[in-house]
Amino acid sequence: MEVSPQPVFAPAEPPEGSLVARYARSTRNVLDRYLALEDKAPFLGELMADYPGRGGKMMRPAICIANARIFGENLGEDYAPAIRCAAAIEMLHNALLIHDDVQDGSEERRGRPTLHALHGVPLAINAGDALMFSAFHPLLDAVRPLGSDVSRQVLEVTMTMARQTAEGQALELGWRDRNITGLTEADYLQMALKKTAWMGMIWPAQLGVIVGSGGYVDPDRVLRFGYFLGLAFQIEDDLRNLSFDPGYGKERNGDLLEGKRTLMLIHVRDACSANERKRLDAFLAKPRSERDEAEVLWLAQLMEQHESIEYARQIAHAMGGAAMHEFSVAYAGKPQSEDLEYLAGLASWVFERP
Repeated sequence: MEVSPQPVFAPAEPPEGSLVARYARSTRNVLDRYLALEDKAPFLGELMADYPGRGGKMMRPAICIANARIFGENLGEDYAPAIRCAAAIEMLHNALLIHDDVQDGSEERRGRPTLHALHGVPLAINAGDALMFSAFHPLLDAVRPLGSDVSRQVLEVTMTMARQTAEGQALELGWRDRNITGLTEADYLQMALKKTAWMGMIWPAQLGVIVGSGGYVDPDRVLRFGYFLGLAFQIEDDLRNLSFDPGYGKERNGDLLEGKRTLMLIHVRDACSANERKRLDAFLAKPRSERDEAEVLWLAQLMEQHESIEYARQIAHAMGGAAMHEFSVAYAGKPQSEDLEYLAGLASWVFERP
């Protein structure tokens, strides 16, 4: 299938008139209405609206709506079930970011202090919990008019995503907190599939397929495309954490400070000398509060020295290539459209995004 990828715009405010800008506006309008139901709750409503109000790439809602229109028949951009699913995706995504920031001890999110840095850990966790449960409101409103079979399928893929995401987060946190060092590339890829690809790419695409087709298209059709796209996205995200990237929105080298088991860390530990490995393991054994900037910079330089960064970059691009292949399989026979061109461009956008 020959598809000409269009530019994929996904900064906080996409260019006026672009596909993502239109889908972002529709999603945020619906999202704001659901968040308004909570805005008067003391110590809660304002916190729930904080992360969604900071903008974002809006990739996940766009993936959902684009898939709904590709697999549906003559659906407009205002197709309510898809937009409500997109709002639910954004609510859950931001809830998980709140929790993720607490678990990682992160100080910055989207260029501003994290929610727990502003309001304390207890209130931040509570806001994340509320945002997570509130995501079911637009999701249920989306499927209610579509019948019981669509509702069942949506709940099934949602439960699968929730389990996979929790398992992936458990792996990442467990490796760090239990100081697991003997990890392989396969371990990392399994973790990234569960933690990132399922919630970020697979689930939004599956929701779109189900509500767009009325449940007549198997949602697993887009699974492998989302899998490889998610892996490319996560590795590139890890790489951006090591560079000065004003669009990244988190502190530079934060992953190294946290001792996060990235593909680069796994590679450098295998590639370095015995003495370097001993120093690296001593660094990883320390709590975050005892790691200093000099050690973090040493580790970053060690990754450069052993070409771990270039290695990860090559793997990321390989995953992007695999995603393009799986795109051609998943969307075979679909007519040219702006939505199809958007999805075709995602594998390139992963590396070119602002």
